[in-house]
Amino acid sequence: MIPRPTRVRRRSSERDSAVEVSSLFPHTAQCVDDICFIHSLHGTNAAHGGALLKLHTGSEAFLRASQKRSAATAPAMSSGRLTARELAEFHLERIEELDQDKNGPRVNSILEINPDALAIAGARDAERRARGPRGPLHGIPVLLKDNIDTADRMQTTAGSFALVGTAPLQDATVAAKLRAAGAVILGKTNLSEWANFRSIHSSSGWSGRGGQANNPYAIDRNPCGSSSGSGAAASANFAAVSLGTETDGSIVCPASINGVVGIKPTVGLTSRAGVVPISHNQDTVGPHARTVADAAAVLGAIASQLPDPRDPATGSTRSKVFTDYTQFLSPDGLRGARIGVARSGITGSSDKADAVFETAIRAMRDAGAIIIDPADIPTINEINAGNSEIVVLIFDFKRDLNAYLASRVGLGVHTLADLIAFNQAHADQELPFFGQELFELAESDPFDAPTAAGALARDLQIGGPLGIDAVLQQFHLDAIVATTGTPAWTTDLVDGDHFIFASSSPSAIVGYPQISVTAGFSFGLPVGISFLGTAFSEPTLIKLASGFEHVVQARRQPKFLSKLPFDSGGSPNEVEAQGWRSSSGRVVFDPGNQVNRVEGQPSSPDPKGARSMLKLM
Repeated sequence: MIPRPTRVRRRSSERDSAVEVSSLFPHTAQCVDDICFIHSLHGTNAAHGGALLKLHTGSEAFLRASQKRSAATAPAMSSGRLTARELAEFHLERIEELDQDKNGPRVNSILEINPDALAIAGARDAERRARGPRGPLHGIPVLLKDNIDTADRMQTTAGSFALVGTAPLQDATVAAKLRAAGAVILGKTNLSEWANFRSIHSSSGWSGRGGQANNPYAIDRNPCGSSSGSGAAASANFAAVSLGTETDGSIVCPASINGVVGIKPTVGLTSRAGVVPISHNQDTVGPHARTVADAAAVLGAIASQLPDPRDPATGSTRSKVFTDYTQFLSPDGLRGARIGVARSGITGSSDKADAVFETAIRAMRDAGAIIIDPADIPTINEINAGNSEIVVLIFDFKRDLNAYLASRVGLGVHTLADLIAFNQAHADQELPFFGQELFELAESDPFDAPTAAGALARDLQIGGPLGIDAVLQQFHLDAIVATTGTPAWTTDLVDGDHFIFASSSPSAIVGYPQISVTAGFSFGLPVGISFLGTAFSEPTLIKLASGFEHVVQARRQPKFLSKLPFDSGGSPNEVEAQGWRSSSGRVVFDPGNQVNRVEGQPSSPDPKGARSMLKLM
């Protein structure tokens, strides 16, 4: 048996600050949902939307001031009425009560708290007083997926006990850039172990170290993966923002299912150095946040404007990488934009998702967008089959993972073969619900280099010139939209994910960007819409996504229901479900009636083939 590392450090501080701030603000306050504006210190105004962070705070002094004057939120941090330490304390208390407390809902999205977080926040406050802020992220709490290296007192394990031990010797580049921007790394989030590349029967969000992460909208529902905890934590407001990683779907699917914004950047826009890999051809790092503005602000902080010698993918096209992506935010971003609707191979699998998607398309048209419908990706069937992608990923995984493990010291595992043996030796902790078929397949090295090179070349063609780029050029489009995926399924540790479809693969196989934004709800569960474009088209996609967000304003606070409010006969309840109360006795949320019946035929499963082997990674 391996001792389980300490998870969230408990504190004896007052718990009342965990109450939802939106319930304490007057209706005239500048709050949207559970978010209140805190402007950057660069003088950007909120209407423009640039360089601002929108935060939900728990500082009692800040709350009192904000209730007296609705506009008092804007200068709070710059005036000292809200400190980085107060903000960190609020989030830590919220994590303790809603994520970890056995008497609470237990989202279980947080794997580990940074024991130095409050000290770092205090140092950021002192620095602000002495020299001013470093930028818009100064003192802002962020969470990192547990496959992103930090050279501190936290572990980096990809959710596995096999990597528990000596911390990495060096921060991942994205972690170092966040520190340089003045952010406070609050902790590590739970994830699908090994970024969901261990078994074809896994439950997304489960890891040996963390157990099953849950969906904050309904705890018995799945948060999707592999950046499960990152999406759930951002939605539950356990930090201002979180970082996730994606190989195919693992930023955008958790964003959709947890009701947040997810930006999956172009491969090479952000460095993967110090990130536990699956494939250097598809891996990328990006933010989860509750607004497009927040996600854009973080993207600018972590983007590699200069080549990173630790990641060759950052070596070219630096002129297309920006330091500030908030400059592209626009509440009127849809007006005049030519947007194509991808239907073939995407819609028709979920009547619930389709209903939300159709409403979103009408909203975009009403907002002045020029809608080309359909604008199908001609290679979608081959992409969905996944025959080339699985070859690339299996070939890359063993080589990329072994190279990463060589950078770690003080561990008992050094290769993929060592990990397989470790899991077998500790099966009660690592293999209680599903196996390691993908590990074993990759270790067998079934594809030679020419086969893998041919598969990669084919992916780049069907995803790019014959796929996304072909549609953009044919219809002179600014972007393509697709429903991101279905509403969250019920978590099933016995039989694994009840996954139907996702729209992530066209962008994933060619390394193109994709942004998911909440489009609406079905039966109280969020459903996202994705904006797809060509390489380094993040400015255009951010403009469109922010415009869509402004028009639709679909996001709702999660209610931490234990399950959806259906009666014993399976019908939606017509009465409000009971809100969960914290141990302090205050109502932390009020679920209300978020049920929206959608009529339709049962959904059909994905086509069979190699795609059935691929999880959302």
